[in-house]
Amino acid sequence: MTAANEKIRFEHVTKTFTVRDSGQKGATRDFTAVKEIEFTVKEGEFITLVGPSGCGKSTLLDLLGGLTTPTSGRILIDGKRITGPGLDRGIVFQQYALFPWKTARGNIEFGLEAKGIPKHEWKEQADHFLSLVGLSNFGDRYPHELSGGMKQRVAIARSLAFNPDVLLMDEPFAALDAQTRESLQSELLRIWEKTKKTIIFITHGIDEAVYLGERVVVLTPGPGTVKEIVDIPLKSRLEDADIRSHPDFGKLRHQVWSSLHEAEYQGMNI
Repeated sequence: MTAANEKIRFEHVTKTFTVRDSGQKGATRDFTAVKEIEFTVKEGEFITLVGPSGCGKSTLLDLLGGLTTPTSGRILIDGKRITGPGLDRGIVFQQYALFPWKTARGNIEFGLEAKGIPKHEWKEQADHFLSLVGLSNFGDRYPHELSGGMKQRVAIARSLAFNPDVLLMDEPFAALDAQTRESLQSELLRIWEKTKKTIIFITHGIDEAVYLGERVVVLTPGPGTVKEIVDIPLKSRLEDADIRSHPDFGKLRHQVWSSLHEAEYQGMNI
């Protein structure tokens, strides 16, 4: 039985892989990526996950996407166990993963087709999603004719075209320059406020985690466990263009930074 307003629940989630043992020829060993992960996400909540390299952030996203299954524990969406991929979850990767032979509109229409939308409705709906991500005038451009930021907007629009309940984002802005990254962060917040999607966003950046997330989940070095969940009660992100300079933002950033570095220090001393 799920609590009211609960969308996602991680219950004692552990994922172990069999990997080659570099110290012994032909041998293998178990590698635990994440261990005993437990937290919940509310309907319509924006959660950011931050942690050092190798802490299992991408593994968690693969588990949420149904691309792999937990070794033990389970993940529930709307009280139902995830057993594989589904159209209730959209994924946006760091690499744009667009079809190079399709225009921006064509890439979005792929999402509409997969959702079973009748073909005569594709153009109108694709234009809606192009507008939503600020690309109304670029629907006929091919990926090689778009900047990195534009390609990522198309990737977001294509995922939204599936109309997923949950949007999973794996460091989608990491490859972009700082100015484009900040612009797309604000754009994503605007889209989130309009669509009310539940978003799980993975990042290496503490500033990005604090700016975007309503809560920041801090993970320990591998095996990844939840070190701390930090509430981010910032209300004026889009109204205040310079919010990153405010004392409240700085305090929250320091709290996440301290938790992250404490986790790294503990990991070095295990």
